[in-house]
Amino acid sequence: MNVRELMEYVESEYIIINNTPCELCGGTYITEGNGFNFENGVPTNVTQCVCEQCGNRKEFSFMAPFSGPNSGDVKKELN
Repeated sequence: MNVRELMEYVESEYIIINNTPCELCGGTYITEGNGFNFENGVPTNVTQCVCEQCGNRKEFSFMAPFSGPNSGDVKKELN
């Protein structure tokens, strides 16, 4: 995965977040923070969000393809 593919992947995560309505009021989620986690041994990109209308909090988890066995490819592209 090169840097362009990585950026497209991250952008797709935000498209999903922006198109997911709040389950309480139907409002829009905005990002408060993000990080990296391992869920059952699988690397994931975790984004914490809050609904801008009612304050409901939701955490989105996405697989992190850039941290697998081919992660060296990204590092080469970043240098």
